[in-house]
Formats: sequence, structure tokens, C-alpha cells
Amino acid sequence: MSLLFRRKPSNFFSNRSPHFQFHLKHVSITNPINPSQNPQISTIISHQTSNPRTPFRQFSTKATKFPEYQMPTVTWGVVQGRKEKLVSRVIICDFLKSLGIIPDELEHLELPTTIEVMRERVEFLQKIGLTIDDINEYPLLLGCSVRKNMIPVLGYLEKIGIQRAKLGEFVKSYPQVLHTSVVVELVPVVKALRGLDVDRQDTGYVLEKYPELLGFKLEGTMSTSVAYLVSIGVAPRDIGPMVTQYPYFLGMRVGTTIKPMVEYLVSLGFPKKVLARMIEKRPYILGFSLEETMKPNVDCLIEFGIKKESLASVIAQYPQILGLYLKAKLSSQQYFFNLKLKIDPEEFARIIEKMPQIVSLNQKVILKPIEFLRGRGISQEDVAKMVVKCPQLIVLRVDLMKNSFFFFKSEIKQPLQELVEFPEYFTYSLESRIKPRYQKLTNKGVKSSLSWFLNCSDQRFEERLGANYVEVETVGPSFCMGGKLELPGSQILSEGEDESDDEVLYRRTVSL
Repeated sequence: MSLLFRRKPSNFFSNRSPHFQFHLKHVSITNPINPSQNPQISTIISHQTSNPRTPFRQFSTKATKFPEYQMPTVTWGVVQGRKEKLVSRVIICDFLKSLGIIPDELEHLELPTTIEVMRERVEFLQKIGLTIDDINEYPLLLGCSVRKNMIPVLGYLEKIGIQRAKLGEFVKSYPQVLHTSVVVELVPVVKALRGLDVDRQDTGYVLEKYPELLGFKLEGTMSTSVAYLVSIGVAPRDIGPMVTQYPYFLGMRVGTTIKPMVEYLVSLGFPKKVLARMIEKRPYILGFSLEETMKPNVDCLIEFGIKKESLASVIAQYPQILGLYLKAKLSSQQYFFNLKLKIDPEEFARIIEKMPQIVSLNQKVILKPIEFLRGRGISQEDVAKMVVKCPQLIVLRVDLMKNSFFFFKSEIKQPLQELVEFPEYFTYSLESRIKPRYQKLTNKGVKSSLSWFLNCSDQRFEERLGANYVEVETVGPSFCMGGKLELPGSQILSEGEDESDDEVLYRRTVSL
């Protein structure tokens, strides 16, 4: 026995560099090794048969003093040592540099051991539409396996509605998606969107607009933002359309973004119910910066003469005004109205209160109806009065105004002063309102002002025509800061109307 332990090690291990040794997995009985296919194994076997006193030492799966030489546990093949890994990495990095890819960020990333595998990854990314510059923007894409990562993820994205031609753009905008698990991360997010009443056919569209949704935790920001909006009065059934229109609010924090904005708008005089309706229809206002855009724009409106009690009405009619570069637009339009229409700054402020969309109108568009009215013999001063009283005139189509004016001159045959007193005449439909009602007046032999037979509902017109009551002159609705809508003359509303004050505010004052 003493002689047995004094024998020198086998020449197979002593005469070869340790960095080129091969370690084999346990071999299944059903898959035997053919010694003729591997001369090294044949040498070991022949050595054992020719030296029966030499014990056969099995390959061990236990850790040794050389950790780089351990038994592979997954697949057959070569287990590289530290030096071999360094050599492979240098070769792969040189290959990437030859393609124009900067591998600096790949230092701690596990890379393929062969150029063929890396070439396959680069070519696959190029095939879906990425360029070398795109890869350099996020080189960690090269750590994703084509078969294990890229194909399953892209296949699922195509399945939920993202067109194959747009997959490259999707990956460019959110490259982290290739690192995700379809089952663990992507499927739950898609199910959550469906749970918010996002239509199946809109799911891909939503994710194209906001691909970062795929990285959200369902129990985090997404759920809290929805819960808060519902708590202030947003209807749950409207969350789905809101997500489709503006999915970014799902990523906003309630405490630092949404809640402060809501509280600020309420402080301007918005009832929460009206504010909720506005957010339902225009969810993009949640994306306006409170400190950088909204507050400065509100201060700008006050600076240009808008009354504080009218701010809520102005915003409700034109929510986009909170996100504009407002000071420059207001300055330009105020100067234009003063120069071309002879409307002073105070009257301009009253126009903005009635129709805030004017701040974004093209000045050439504004001039067309103005020139039409002047061309019909109405003085410049009267045209200015008409615009201040009814700013909607400046957005009307001139051809429709021509038809209405011709009917006024040929059939109604009243002085032009009637149009100056009631410029809203041009805003009514000639075929569906003006002509039918005027025909009824003619049949009854009744003569009246334009306002009397046009500025009322169909039911009220019939009541007026039947002279069932005596009506007093009333003013329009007013919107008071911090209060409810006041409707002078509301006692003559038709019976059976059962609306809360907020509903009346929304129906009559807020134009969404």
C-alpha cells in the first residue's frame, strides 16, 4: 500500500497546463462515451487498464482550491478558467469595437464566449430596426439572449397589439423591456390595464405612448393615482378612456403632483365635481407643472385684467390655457386687438373671460369675419362692440355668415342696429333655428327682436309664442369664486328639471 501512495501523478495532469484541462459532467448510462471520439479520455482508460493497481479517481463536483476548475452543472461543454474568460472578453470587445459599439459599460456584464453568439445578438437588434448608435445608447441590450429574452418579449408585445414594424421604436424608447420576464412582469401589467377598462385593442396603443408602464409595480404609484382621482369624483368607468388618452398620470405621485394641483384648482373656485369632469375629459392637464406653468399662467391672467372670480370659468372653458407660454401670447393678441379692432386692454380682458381660446387663434383667421362685417356697412366702432359682446364671431366661417346676413336683409328686414345689439344671431344655425322660428313668427303675425325668438330653447320659444306668461329681462349666468352658479331668472325654468347647482354649473358654464 505504501508503494501505491508514493506513485507519481498521471502524466495527463502533470504535463499539461492547468488552464487547458477539461471537466466533464457525470455521464448517463443511456449516453455512453465513445473513447475513439476523445483521445484524452482514451488515454485515461488505457492507462487504467494497463495499470490495474492505479486507483481510478472520479471527477468531483465539490469545490477545490482552484475555484475556476469545478464541475459544470447545467450542460456539457468547456468550463473556462479566469484567463480564458479574460481572453474571450477581449476578443468579444474587439469584435464590438470593429462594429462601432463602445463596450465600456459592459465591464460587469456577462458576455457570450463566442463571436458567433454576439454577432447573432447584434444582427437581431439591427433586424428589428435598431442602429449601432441606438445600441451605444443602451449597450446592456447585448446582455440579452436572443432566444431566452428578445424573442419571447417581442413576441408577447406583438401579441398584445404593438405592430411588428414599431417594435424597434418601442425598444429604443424603453430598452429595459428586453430584460423583463413575460410571465412575471409583463402579463400582470397588461391585466391591470384591462382591469382599468382599457379596451383590448387599445392596450398596445397605450404602451406605445408610455412604455415605462411595463416597469411599474401594480401596488405602487399606478393604483394610488387611480384611487385618488376616484376619491375626488372621477367616475371609475372613465378611468379607461383617461388612460387611453393620457396614460402618464398612472406614473404620477399623488402626494407631490396630483393632490397639490387639485387643491390649487379648488382654491381658484372650482367645485370638485366640475374639476373631476374636467379631468375626465382633459386628463392631460395633470401633466402641467404646478409651480413652473400653472401658477405663473394664473398670475399672468390676473395681470392682464382677468377677474379672480372669472378664473375658474376661463380655465374650465379652455383647460389648455394652463400649459401655454401665456404671457407672450396674451401680449401679442392684446396688441393686435387694440391695433386692428380698436379694443382697449380692459375690453380685451372681458373677451378672454368669455372666450379664452382667442389667445391661441391665428390673427389672419380673426381678421376674416371682422372684414366681412365692416364690408356690410357696419362701422368699426360697432364691430368692436359686437366682438366684445360675442367673441365667437371671430371664429365663424365667412360663407355661413354671408348666408345668415342675406336672410336677415332679404327676409327679416330689420335695421343693422339689431345685429349690433344681438351679434349672437350669426352663431345660430340658419336652417335648423333661424328660418323655422322666423316662419312661425310670420304665421302668427308676431314681430320681435332677434334676441326674443332666438335666445331660448325650443320649449321656451313655444311658450313665448303662446304668450303663456310674462317674461322679464334676465342676465346670463355668473360664476362666483368659491361659490355656486347663480342663475338670475332661474324661477322660470321649465318644470321637471331636477339638477343640482354643480350640474347646472357644468351644463351651462363649463364648456368642455
